[in-house]
Amino acid sequence: MKTMTIAKAINEGLRAALAKHPKSFLMGEDIGSLGGVYRVTEGLKAEFGADRVMDTPLAESGIIGTAIGMALRGHQPICEIQFDGFVFPGFNQITTQLAKIRTRSNGMLSAPVVIRIPYGGGIGSIEHHSESPEALFAHTPGLRIITPSNAHDAYWMIQQAVECPDPVIVFEPKRRYWLKGEVDTESTELDPFKAQVVREGTDATVVAYGPLVPVALAAANAAAEDGHSVEVIDLRSISPIDFDTITASVEKTGRLVVAHEAPTFGGIGGEIAARISERSFYALEAPVIRVGGFHMPYPVARVEEHYLPDIDRILEALDRALGY
Repeated sequence: MKTMTIAKAINEGLRAALAKHPKSFLMGEDIGSLGGVYRVTEGLKAEFGADRVMDTPLAESGIIGTAIGMALRGHQPICEIQFDGFVFPGFNQITTQLAKIRTRSNGMLSAPVVIRIPYGGGIGSIEHHSESPEALFAHTPGLRIITPSNAHDAYWMIQQAVECPDPVIVFEPKRRYWLKGEVDTESTELDPFKAQVVREGTDATVVAYGPLVPVALAAANAAAEDGHSVEVIDLRSISPIDFDTITASVEKTGRLVVAHEAPTFGGIGGEIAARISERSFYALEAPVIRVGGFHMPYPVARVEEHYLPDIDRILEALDRALGY
C-alpha cells in the first residue's frame, strides 16, 4: 500500500500505462514542460520524451481530431482537456466521430482514445472552469464514461481506460485532486464499470459519484448519529451504469437518494431514478429523490458554496425519504 493524492495516483497510473504500452502517448495544453495546470502530468515528459508527452495548441477540436486519426493508425492517444468547460470545441469530434467509428465500420475499426477531463466546482474559479457536463456525453452511445472518487480507483481506472478498445472519457474530480488515500499498486481486481458499495446500511441508499462520494459518506455518518443506517454506493461508471448493484441495495433498503454536482434537471440522477422505479417498484417505500445542482449556469466563485450539494442537502433528502 502507498499513500498518495488522487492527482499523484493518476500521474503514477499514466506512468505505468506509458511504460506498458509503447504506442500510447499524452497530448494536451501545457501538459509537457509545465506538467499540466494541476501538475497531474508532472515529470512525464522528462521521463518519456517530447514525442510521447506532447504540448498542443489551444485547440480542443484539433486535439480530439488528431487523436482519432492516430488511434486509427494503431496508437493509443490519451488526451487532456485542460478544464471541463473547454471541451465543447471538441464536442462535435467526440460525439459525431469518435463515438460512432466502431458502429460505422461494422466493427472493423476502433478508436481507443482516452479523454481526461477535470470537472466539477469547488475550486473558486471563473466561468467555464467548474462545469459538470457528464450527462451530455452519457447520452451519446459509443462512449464509456468513468469517474474515480479516491486515489486507488484513480490509479487503476486510468490504466484500464488505456487498455479499453472503446473510447473512454475519464472525468476527474478536480477539487479532490489533493485528497489522499491508500493505493494498492499490486491489486488489479477493480472493475471500473462496476459500482462499489463503500458503506453498508439498511435504511436507505445514497448513490453518488466523483466529487460527491466523500460528501455522501459524511452525510451517512451524520445520519448514523440519529440512528439511521445509510448505504453509500460509489457509481464509478456513468456509462454504462451498474444498475444491478443499485437494484440489490434498494431491494434491501427500500429508499434511494441520488446525488451529483451537475444540475438535477436532465442529469444522471433522473436516469437512475427512472430505471430503479421500473426495476424495484414494489421494493421502494418512498419516491427516489435526487440531489444536484440548480438548473442555472454555474455561479461566480463567491457564492458557489450555495450551489454545490452539501451534507445538509443530502441529509434533507434522506429525511424526506425516511419520512414516508
